[in-house]
Amino acid sequence: MVSLENAFQKLSDSIERQLPTFNTPGIAIGITNRENFLYASVHGLANQESGKALTPETLFQIGSISKSFTSILLLQLQEQGLLDINDPIKKYLPWFEIQSNFEPITLYHLMSHTAGIIMGSDDTPVAFTEAYSLRHTKATATPEEFFHYSNSGYKTLGLVLEAVLEQDISTILRERIFAPLGMSASLPDFRNENRRLQATGYAPYFDDRPLPPGGQLAPATWFESNTADGAICSNPADMCRYLQMLLQRGHGLIAPESFEQLIHPVISTDDGLHGEYYGLGLFTMQFDGHHVIGHSGGMVGFTADMLADLDAGLGVVVLANGPAEPSKISRYALSLFRAALDGNELPDVPEDKLDNADDYVGTYRCGEKAFMLTSSNDRIFLDFESATVPLTLIAPDRFIVPHPAFEMFTLRMGRENEKVMEAGWGTERYVRDGVGEAASFESPAEWDAYPGHYRAYNPWFSNFRVVLRKGTLIFIDPSGEEEPLHQLEPGLFHIGDDARSPEFIRFDVVLNGKAMQAILSGGVYSRTFTP
Repeated sequence: MVSLENAFQKLSDSIERQLPTFNTPGIAIGITNRENFLYASVHGLANQESGKALTPETLFQIGSISKSFTSILLLQLQEQGLLDINDPIKKYLPWFEIQSNFEPITLYHLMSHTAGIIMGSDDTPVAFTEAYSLRHTKATATPEEFFHYSNSGYKTLGLVLEAVLEQDISTILRERIFAPLGMSASLPDFRNENRRLQATGYAPYFDDRPLPPGGQLAPATWFESNTADGAICSNPADMCRYLQMLLQRGHGLIAPESFEQLIHPVISTDDGLHGEYYGLGLFTMQFDGHHVIGHSGGMVGFTADMLADLDAGLGVVVLANGPAEPSKISRYALSLFRAALDGNELPDVPEDKLDNADDYVGTYRCGEKAFMLTSSNDRIFLDFESATVPLTLIAPDRFIVPHPAFEMFTLRMGRENEKVMEAGWGTERYVRDGVGEAASFESPAEWDAYPGHYRAYNPWFSNFRVVLRKGTLIFIDPSGEEEPLHQLEPGLFHIGDDARSPEFIRFDVVLNGKAMQAILSGGVYSRTFTP
C-alpha cells in the first residue's frame, strides 16, 4: 500500500534529479492539508558563489502570490464597513487619473485585472510613482470586458489600503494577516537589514536572450520595495499556514461570504499563466477534476507557485531563487499526494513529449543560410554548420535553440492549413524546402527607423528588440516572446493583436534615420549599440 512517505521520497527524488535543468540554484517546497503541515523539503543552494545551502528557514520572495493577501485585506475592510470594493478608486485616492472613455475604474476592476490598464512600467520600486504615472496611459476597454494582468493596479490598491487605515502596507500585513495566522518568519517588504535572511535571487547571465534548460545564471539586481503587488518574503512553513487558511475557506481572516467573493471566477484568463479564470487576487481552475485555486509569483531573481485543492483539502507551495517553472513541480506534487491519500498508484513526473515531431522535419532556407531539422524519439534536432543540437519546446511551434548562431531568439514555426511552411528567427524568414517559396514584403519607409535593440536601467525589464520580418514590425522580449506592432499614428504602435490591450510603444528622437528612444507603456528606453 502506498503511503505519504512513499510520495515524499518520490517527489524529493524527482526534484533532485531535475534540479540541474530547472534554471534555479535552489527549490523549497511545502505541502499541507487543512489542519496539518505534511511535508517540507529544500534542495540546492541559497547562494551559488558561497555554496551556502538552503535551509527550511530560508526566505524567498513570493512575488505576485502577494496579490491574494492584498485582496483579502480589502475584503476585511469591506466587512468592517471601511470601504466598498465596488467604489471608484478616486473615492480613496482623489489624485488618481487615467485617460479613459469608459466608466470609472473601481477597486473590484483592479482586484480582478479587468480595468483595461497597462501591466506596469516598473520605472521605480515605489507604488505612488507607478500609480501616479497611469495618468499618461489609457484604459482601452470597458471594465470587466477582458483580462489584462496589471501590477500597476495592485500597487494602486496598496495605496488605497494605506489611505483608509492610515498605516503603511507593511504594518497592515503584519497586523492583519501575519499575526493572526502565526506567520512569524514572513516579511512584508524588502529592506536591506533583512537581506541576509533571504536566499540570493538569480537571473539569466545573459539578459537579452532566451534561457535554455540548465542555462547560466548570475545574481539578480537587489532593491528595496514594499508594494502591494508582490513584496512579501516567506518560507514553506509560513506559506503552508496561509494555505491552511485558504483550504478552510478564509477561516480566521475573512467571513465565508467574503471568501466566496475572493474565489468567484470573474473573467476567463486565456493566457496559459493564470488558471482558467481569475477571481480577486487568485485564479481558479479545474485540475484533474478538482476545484483548485492559487497564484504564481515572479520577482527579479525569484519564482513561486501556490495551489490549493479545495476538494481534496491539499495545498502546495513551491519557492525558487531563479527563473524556474515551479508550476510544473506544484502540479506534480498535488497529483502525487492526492494519489497517496487515495491509496492509488503514484504517478511519475510527466514527460515533455512532442507528439508531432515529424511535422517539422526538413531543410529551411533564408537566402544563402540554411539549417535542417530532424527528429528522433519524439525530439527535434537542428543541424547547422556541422553541429547538431536538441530543441526545447516552450510553446506550440516555438523552440529554444542552444546553438551560438540561434541563441538570440526563439525559433517560431509558421503553418498554413496545419502544415509547417516556414520558420521565423529574429529578422529572418526561413522557407521550408518543397512547401514554400521566398517572397518579398513591403512596409512603410518610415518603419526602417524603428528596428533595433533598446535598453533601460530597469531590473524587471531591462531591454527588448524590435525587428522587421515579413513586412511587420515585431516586438521581442528577452525570453523570446513576440508580439506584432500595429500602427495607430506615425511613430505610435499598439502591441499585440488584441485591440483591447492597453500596451503601447512610441518611437521618437529620429536621428540619421534611426529612432533613438522608445516609450514602452510609459517606460523610457534608448537605442543601444548592440544589435
